[in-house]
Amino acid sequence: MNLTLGYSTCPNDTFIFDAMVHQKVDTEGLEFKIFLDDVEELNRKAFNKELDITKLSYHAYAYLSNDYIILDSGSALGKKNGPLLLSRSKIYPDEVNDLKIAIPGKYTTANLLLGIAYPEAKNKVEYLFSDIEDVVLSGEADAGLVIHENRFTYPDKGLKKILDLGEYWEDLTSQPIPLGGIMVLRHLEFDLKQKIDRVLKRSIQFAFENPENVMPYVKKHAQEMKEEVMMKHIRLYVNDYTLELGESGKDAIIKLYEITGNKKLIPPLHSDLFISDIY
Repeated sequence: MNLTLGYSTCPNDTFIFDAMVHQKVDTEGLEFKIFLDDVEELNRKAFNKELDITKLSYHAYAYLSNDYIILDSGSALGKKNGPLLLSRSKIYPDEVNDLKIAIPGKYTTANLLLGIAYPEAKNKVEYLFSDIEDVVLSGEADAGLVIHENRFTYPDKGLKKILDLGEYWEDLTSQPIPLGGIMVLRHLEFDLKQKIDRVLKRSIQFAFENPENVMPYVKKHAQEMKEEVMMKHIRLYVNDYTLELGESGKDAIIKLYEITGNKKLIPPLHSDLFISDIY
């Protein structure tokens, strides 16, 4: 069976998907038509239900829970790995509401966290995540919300941190921060959804056990990134939660939706969010 699969070119995604898309593990007869896009474009495709399986930000998923369900494997959760709010010059947190802020997409989890921390910060403009540092440096925006590898590169460009939204979340909840997950269409047959989850977990296990085997694929799609940054990126976003959410991972996601739901930042969700809820 051939399924459409969307994920980003970021090292954490190419790292976990390499083995399954290149048949390095048993895919149980599954084959994949791949769509490589940035997170906001993947979110857009999911809103149109164009993808059977896709990486999604947990913010976007709040609007798509009736159409997709979260797999136990593949999520990006953790500590010390959240988005950063940056500026060219020193800005104090109480000044943020008046700033023009460059964000990596309306439905990114980064923007959802910004909404929790600064609900009155309304002047936001969307940019491709990789352009945000330059937008701030040029003065086109007063501040920028950066994700992915930009966490590691911003000091070299002279940018200053206003707030680490990951640390903010951890101080607020004592929970790991849920950034993105792998979701499958709800209407797929139950046995097929289970099979996809098994194959993805197998792919992640292969990557953990054979990192040298999957790194060529990672490097192919991150050619402008230093290898040291690639490895930091993978270590930051790929961990035990990626292999399996477990109860603590699911609790963190539920907490995100409880807080943002109470603040009216997201719509009501489907009663069953996780594939393990329907086993």
